[in-house]
Amino acid sequence: MHILEGKKIYFSSDNHLGAPTKELSKPREKKFVQWLDEIKEDAAAIFLLGDLFDFWFEYKHVVPKGFVRVLGKLAEIRDSGIPIYFFVGNHDLWMDSYFQDELNIPVYHQPKEFVFNNKTFLIGHGDGLGPGDKGYKRMKKVFTNRFSKWLYRWFHPDLGVPLAKHLSVKNKLISGDEDAKFLGEEKEWLVQYAKRKLETRHYDYFVFGHRHLPLSIEVGENSTYHNLGDWITYYTYGTFDGKEFELKEY
Repeated sequence: MHILEGKKIYFSSDNHLGAPTKELSKPREKKFVQWLDEIKEDAAAIFLLGDLFDFWFEYKHVVPKGFVRVLGKLAEIRDSGIPIYFFVGNHDLWMDSYFQDELNIPVYHQPKEFVFNNKTFLIGHGDGLGPGDKGYKRMKKVFTNRFSKWLYRWFHPDLGVPLAKHLSVKNKLISGDEDAKFLGEEKEWLVQYAKRKLETRHYDYFVFGHRHLPLSIEVGENSTYHNLGDWITYYTYGTFDGKEFELKEY
């Protein structure tokens, strides 16, 4: 993709809409919609890097109630011709074809490479990458297993959705209490993941979410890892104007 003068690519992650309650989430949703409304004026593309929702599960004919403001705004932006790309996170990993079918927004379950103005990006949510976190990696394999999803669909949505929302909030991933602490480069798994990827392929930028912490760390010669932060505490996002990547606060 070539970015024209005056245009930007925008990156956002970790909104966790719906948590900890519908009432407390709604102001954050409105703020995010306001941001989307502003950036549509110069956006060449928008990348949503996961955990837009604190819980999302697609039954055959049912999706979680709510989020009409953000879904409507995404539909409006996409209908205007601006590309939007969605990467599932660990809280909305059960996303299937709804975004593609209803909003014409492609959904990715793994990191993907993109090239903008001859700069190479590796983009994804970031969960389960790099060394360590073996417990979560085992859990993710269970949750993403087709048989597991088939079993969960037998829960009536009036039971399955509230149960999953309760467990999602209880595990404290929404709060960022454990995630939003810088551990040092040697303990940052995504930093280690980026450095290992550079052993076989050069990337100018690694852009991820998941950490709930805005970070920019040099991981190699002319290569930088950026974490986007969140829309809970920091309200941060990334931009690329064809020349430079920046983390900004809204």
